[in-house]
Amino acid sequence: MIPVTEFRQFSEQQPAFRVLKPWWDVFTDYLSVAMLMIGVFGCTLQVMQDKIICLPKRVQPAQNHSSLSNVSQAVASTTPLPPPKPSPANPITVEMKGLKTDLDLQQYSFINQMCYERALHCSKIEHFISILGKCFDSPWTTRALSEVSGEDSEEKDNRKNNMNRSNTTQSGPEGSLVNSQSLKSIPEKFVVDKSTAGALDKKEGEQAKALFEKVKKFRLHVEEGDILYAMYVRQTVLKVIKFLIIIAYNSALVSKVQFTVDCNVDIQDMTGYKNFSCNHTMAHLFSKLSFCYLCFVSIYGLTCLYTLYWLFYRSLREYSFEYVRQETGIDDIPDVKNDFAFMLHMIDQYDPLYSKRFAVFLSEVSENKLKQLNLNNEWTPDKLRQKLQTNAHNRLELPLIMLSGLPDTVFEITELQSLKLEIIKNVMIPATIAQLDNLQELSLHQCSVKIHSAALSFLKENLKVLSVKFDDMRELPPWMYGLRNLEELYLVGSLSHDISRNVTLESLRDLKSLKILSIKSNVSKIPQAVVDVSSHLQKMCIHNDGTKLVMLNNLKKMTNLTELELVHCDLERIPHAVFSLLSLQELDLKENNLKSIEEIVSFQHLRKLTVLKLWHNSITYIPEHIKKLTSLERLSFSHNKIEVLPSHLFLCNKIRYLDLSYNDIRFIPPEIGVLQSLQYFSITCNKVESLPDELYFCKKLKTLKIGKNSLSVLSPKIGNLLFLSYLDVKETLQENLDSLHQTCHDFIRFRPQ
Repeated sequence: MIPVTEFRQFSEQQPAFRVLKPWWDVFTDYLSVAMLMIGVFGCTLQVMQDKIICLPKRVQPAQNHSSLSNVSQAVASTTPLPPPKPSPANPITVEMKGLKTDLDLQQYSFINQMCYERALHCSKIEHFISILGKCFDSPWTTRALSEVSGEDSEEKDNRKNNMNRSNTTQSGPEGSLVNSQSLKSIPEKFVVDKSTAGALDKKEGEQAKALFEKVKKFRLHVEEGDILYAMYVRQTVLKVIKFLIIIAYNSALVSKVQFTVDCNVDIQDMTGYKNFSCNHTMAHLFSKLSFCYLCFVSIYGLTCLYTLYWLFYRSLREYSFEYVRQETGIDDIPDVKNDFAFMLHMIDQYDPLYSKRFAVFLSEVSENKLKQLNLNNEWTPDKLRQKLQTNAHNRLELPLIMLSGLPDTVFEITELQSLKLEIIKNVMIPATIAQLDNLQELSLHQCSVKIHSAALSFLKENLKVLSVKFDDMRELPPWMYGLRNLEELYLVGSLSHDISRNVTLESLRDLKSLKILSIKSNVSKIPQAVVDVSSHLQKMCIHNDGTKLVMLNNLKKMTNLTELELVHCDLERIPHAVFSLLSLQELDLKENNLKSIEEIVSFQHLRKLTVLKLWHNSITYIPEHIKKLTSLERLSFSHNKIEVLPSHLFLCNKIRYLDLSYNDIRFIPPEIGVLQSLQYFSITCNKVESLPDELYFCKKLKTLKIGKNSLSVLSPKIGNLLFLSYLDVKETLQENLDSLHQTCHDFIRFRPQ
């Protein structure tokens, strides 16, 4: 009999798995079912019908009389003959009758049972019934092979999940990409139609996005091994071996199958007979079933041989999507290998369309287009307009941070002047950027950017300001070197010392309109690319993050430079090359290691120098030569170690801004009254104990910061400062706050602690 548990595997098979079954597996499944039906039918016949029918057998007397025992046995077992009847005188019709046995029905039933138990144990039918449910049943054999091969439960679960994932992808392209038709009709270029963007709602988009991630993880996992391929080969080989064994076994026994068998049972005392001739009531039907079964086994075996041929005819561990790339135009679909390739070959035997649709989810181009659809749905023009703001350059700016891409809806905001993109990977600037007629500024902070040729042509003509923040100089967009109308370029990146020696900017000579260049990095020398634009460069800023900047002779070539910032460059002296910049107007040497500034006397040749910032250094004194810098208007010595202010400092009578905060100054010379143009004066966080009355002669003073000092009294003459609008006395003059408030004019903005 066939165990009932064998049938349970039919229900365990999920219909979705059919895509991984080639036609020969489906065919052998049907053969298995047919053989199973034959077996069940044969079993039913044996159980429900009478087993055999037996009749006593007449035995002829033995010819050899030499053995008395044989003679006695033959006589005892010989059926008694009726006495002869006298022949009638006249011939009449005689009814033919068989031999009478004088046995009743119960005796026949007893004989049938005894002969069935003793005489039929070697018959072909019995063998056929006993092995039918254990052989050549494809679904169940597969499970048995898995257990025999040692595949553990976790591997089985992974295999089942892999099948589920591969099958799930069949519906993905239809529901998550553009309205689909047959893949054969997809045009050469996979283009997202805007009219279909609305058809993809947020939920469907997220599901498709998640499906892409699943496909990536699935591919990474499945391509690591070939367990599915090896299991399928072993299964097929075992099927062939079992086929050969059963064919050989049945071929040897088929000649022994008999319709009638002799039965010798020692029951002569009960029935009067010992020898019987028996025939199974369904022997003819069983013979036909056996013939059908052997035919099915033969077809099954031939199918398995064909499967072996298919397995070894070509490599199934590699799968090429070349035909899909040609038909769809998606050129970045990768070829796959190992179990992933094997499953795709299996799917092709069911329907090649599944592989074509599945290939779409292996393409980064397709994934990016799907992300683009999701972005366009999420970031509508109205939502983007709510993020507009005015930046430091007084331009209308749209900041976009940490998005999955650049929404196409951005290019519908025609009033946009500045576009700021931060931490956005795989940005593609399309040709539709030409719709932004007012765009002048572009900021790319840690973004990998590709650009359409038409978009590049637009930026070459219209872009004025470009800011790029990068982690590696190799990430700089190569198209920026061709922006011929670019006026300002800001580069921010961090490079190690070893890399900075080998990696340099490409030539900027094509940037004919470049006027401002800012580099925040850790270069050890001024890049040659900067020298290429030195003739028309007006402002240069180098923020070096503490890396020592050497070899500054290239500065001499920047004859038109008006502003120079060398910040945090570990300079110990003022570079001599600076003194050759006759057009220089502003110099900022913030956060260096300056201790002595005796070279300041050379600044007298820079007639246009109006701003000098030597703040955040280690300067201990100001040399008297500073009096020769008569053109100075802004001077900053804050955050140094200055203790004494020379009176010659105040001979620079054009100074309007003077910052001496965060030093160790104790005394303010009365010569400060000479600075009639002074508008801003700060001595915050010093050790000043009193202010000279001459300070109040600076009638144009608007901002006065004297907080965090040792002042005890503030002169009432502060009321002479008619333009004073900001007074900072934080952490000083605590006992005179009330009187000070009465002394100052009502329009003074008073800021106590």
